[in-house]
Amino acid sequence: MPRFDAALRSRLDANLAGFRRRALPLEGRRHAAVAATLVCGEAGEACFLITRRASGLRRHSGQWALPGGRVDPGETPEAAALRELAEEVALVRRSEHVLGSLDDYPTRSGFVMTPVVVWGGDAEGLVPDPEEVASIHRVPLAQLEGPLHPVREGERELVTIAMPMLGTHVHAPTAAILHQLWEVAVAGRATRVAHFDQPAFAWR
Repeated sequence: MPRFDAALRSRLDANLAGFRRRALPLEGRRHAAVAATLVCGEAGEACFLITRRASGLRRHSGQWALPGGRVDPGETPEAAALRELAEEVALVRRSEHVLGSLDDYPTRSGFVMTPVVVWGGDAEGLVPDPEEVASIHRVPLAQLEGPLHPVREGERELVTIAMPMLGTHVHAPTAAILHQLWEVAVAGRATRVAHFDQPAFAWR
């Protein structure tokens, strides 16, 4: 199980620096950014933050997500991810805590999502924004290790992924981003995930 320490940060820095991320043109879509945030667990293990979206949200209510949202005009994806991290879970990080970025992911809802990897520290005093976040969870990073099992769904045979976690399953785009977080940042493998689709219930 990876420890949350200086050795892990050096490893993540090196792997992300050597990764050639794929950026996607917006082509009429909106730009969004999410924070794939690494934090310290109770026993010193490396964890990541994931949230359950509030039930009252107009779109994607109750789904599992990484803190994030729209990139404002003139804003970088890194700045947007840090802003959303502070707004949604009250974790304030600065630009020096950004370790790098993963591949852009196109969503069915019309966004191009840029995942930004953030070193979150101890992350004490997390507070969910009640308008957007129902709950915040620290999940051991080691849970992301292992083979990924694609799922073919419905008559159109969408190739999706479902990642077991927190007594349920987390789906793309969140599951795809988390899988690439492990593969690229931790394992140092240039694994691509943008081809994994979202399950039908997430975009119908």
